[in-house]
Amino acid sequence: MSTAVAMKPAQRLTGFMPLIALAALVAALTIADPDFLTQRSLIAVARTAAPLIVLAAGATLVVLCGGIDLSIAALASLSTVFLALWLPNLGGLATPAVIAVAAAIGAVQGVAHVLLRIPSFIVTLGGMAILSAVALVVSGAGTVRVVDDSPVHWLDLYLGGYVPMSAATALIVVAVIAVVLRVTPLRSWISATGYSESAARLAGTPVDLVKIGAFCVSGACAGLAAVMLVSRQFSGGPTMADNLLLPAVAAIVVGGTAITGGHGSVWRSLAGALVVTLLRVGLPIVGVPSAYEQILYGAIIVVAVALTLDRSKVSIVK
Repeated sequence: MSTAVAMKPAQRLTGFMPLIALAALVAALTIADPDFLTQRSLIAVARTAAPLIVLAAGATLVVLCGGIDLSIAALASLSTVFLALWLPNLGGLATPAVIAVAAAIGAVQGVAHVLLRIPSFIVTLGGMAILSAVALVVSGAGTVRVVDDSPVHWLDLYLGGYVPMSAATALIVVAVIAVVLRVTPLRSWISATGYSESAARLAGTPVDLVKIGAFCVSGACAGLAAVMLVSRQFSGGPTMADNLLLPAVAAIVVGGTAITGGHGSVWRSLAGALVVTLLRVGLPIVGVPSAYEQILYGAIIVVAVALTLDRSKVSIVK
């Protein structure tokens, strides 16, 4: 009981950590560049953050279950290729088709993880390699141009003339996931699976279905993120989203979701994604070369995991 009581202040602290970091970054960037808080800059940040928010939100469910999905960026890249190839023939139906295919691929990885009893790290690492190779083959190892982007042009519009539709869509995705978790038993099932899978099974939690469902949602979010990328780039590419893997993982752990599972939320990942986006935007402002970006993400992930790791579940570190 004393351990549980002691954990509560720490959990409250990690809950406020992304908001504190977000406020500090906004203040620092405003001081470094007084024009940062202009409408144009904020809109650019929102549009940049949208695909990352969606990717991180879906992958958060897998992490909450105690797993990890390393294939999200490769799946998003493959999805951009599919979308660019299918738009001429399917038109508006290409978007739901791509999201459905991405969700199915995610579910297949979940089934492999559950039935073959292979760690999610290995399954999705292999999936990342396979999906990247398929994207190269399908695209002919080149960019697939989109001639008519009207079916996805709605993501480039603005709500009220100020809020990018892509950012609004990302917020809706996060809100829908959060509401579904709150009004259904899914939240308790996911938390129980993440905290202790064996105890969850004894309590009657459908652990296998929960895990497969988490991977399915993660895949669907990767598909939606791909649609957002295509609407901005007017093309699909076999490596278009590959540089979003580390930022997505960083967003999840910076948001305070424990990498060991059971503790966290999609709202925290939203805040984490905004922090990571501000860092990406802020590096050039303060004069830091973009080449240091990956170093920064690596350091952020290590520090954030060290702060959020539930060491009561990890008796031996290897």
